[in-house]
Amino acid sequence: MEKKLVGKVALVTGAGRGLGRAYALRLANLGADVVINDIHFDVHREFAEELTAGSVAEEIENLGVRALAIAADVTDRNQVNAMVAQVEQEFGRLDILVCNAGGALFGRDNPWASTATEEAYRKTIDLNLMGTIFCCQAVAPIMKRQRSGKIVTIGSQAGLKSGVKGGSGPYSVAKAGVIHFTRLLAGELGPYNINVNCMAPAWILSSRAIAQGRAEEETRRELESQIALGRLGVPEDVARVLEFLVTDLSDYVTGQVISVCGGYILF
Repeated sequence: MEKKLVGKVALVTGAGRGLGRAYALRLANLGADVVINDIHFDVHREFAEELTAGSVAEEIENLGVRALAIAADVTDRNQVNAMVAQVEQEFGRLDILVCNAGGALFGRDNPWASTATEEAYRKTIDLNLMGTIFCCQAVAPIMKRQRSGKIVTIGSQAGLKSGVKGGSGPYSVAKAGVIHFTRLLAGELGPYNINVNCMAPAWILSSRAIAQGRAEEETRRELESQIALGRLGVPEDVARVLEFLVTDLSDYVTGQVISVCGGYILF
């Protein structure tokens, strides 16, 4: 793999396991020093995700680059600001932000738009949308001073496509907000040579999704029947698209939403 990111510093939120970990390792393989964030760093144990070292930070360091782990809650603006200040103090710069922290974690027993609880809406929007906003606002001044940067937000097929029967209300609303925030931010930061794009994964076999049953034969068969490429995705499928969005390959791409879905969404 060509080391296109040597000398760059990346921050990946929600990087203690799953897709966030895959993104962090991809960036490290490309030569970037990587700051990993999560609310705590034993999250991989919740879904029996095996690491190749004692921690994600150690996995990154084993690839020959610097790693820094910062525990912080992205729904708390003060914690986010403190995290970004620590990154700038430690590294002197910040070139890449991946706003991965998120998920459909609340109100799974009642996901309907018309009946989901206020708590489910507020917690889901806080984690997915406000967490993204706080992180982007915290790094923007640094990237403006540098007059360079790559920001990648994480949407979802749920923020692009609504099923005819509804469902996934709070999560879909939150991810739709992330997508439009990305477009607004791209317009504002473009004059500073900062690219802002969004990846919208669909049915990916992350450790959490597997633990929740996505890999079970009946569920898998039903989902694969709706996907043009006929298979579920794996975290590395999304990490490869991230590589495009944070290297010079995407220097003339901003404000875009890329569906990483195998053809589940065809528009």
